[in-house]
Amino acid sequence: MSLSDQAFFADYATRLSAILSVSDWSGVIELAHDLRKCWQTRKSVFLCGNGGSAGNAIHLANDYLYGIAKKNGGGLRVHALPANAAVLTCLGNDIGYDQIFAEQLAVQADQGDVLIVLSGSGNSPNIISALEQAKTMDVKSYAILGFSGGRAKSLADVAIHFPVEDMQIAEDLQLVVGHMLMQWLYANRPQLSLVEEVSQAIG
Repeated sequence: MSLSDQAFFADYATRLSAILSVSDWSGVIELAHDLRKCWQTRKSVFLCGNGGSAGNAIHLANDYLYGIAKKNGGGLRVHALPANAAVLTCLGNDIGYDQIFAEQLAVQADQGDVLIVLSGSGNSPNIISALEQAKTMDVKSYAILGFSGGRAKSLADVAIHFPVEDMQIAEDLQLVVGHMLMQWLYANRPQLSLVEEVSQAIG
């Protein structure tokens, strides 16, 4: 590896670590407790994003479905809204790409559920529509954002904002927060009563 290559990769690592070292984690703490409450009360959690953020939404849904509990039926009721290509192409074709997440929420979400949107800019029309739909349904919304935070910063009930002008680092930070939450939830997983344990064991 040349010195210029070494400097390039070191610079990326420095920029990522710099934003982590000065971040406010209060929104993440609030989200952690809301996710645990959803887990305890069997409420649903919805994640959405576009492009790399869509991939992150699907990744984190996997972590929260199984990784936080690691036992049959023990995880969160979690839905990655970008995951079903048939649904996305149907909604995009019939009612518009800006409604692909909002319409799924309108069908599937209930009062007391939680929405987590992942966005670099915070200005994607389908992210804005999802946040607006959540407000009409009393679904608490969180937004994990980069850059200026965009419109989503003020629309979300809680904005977890990293003011970094780099899409890749913004997407890295979505997973950092997601994995922090995964480990916190596993460490603070609800304890089942003996009756619940027996019920799960016998199916």
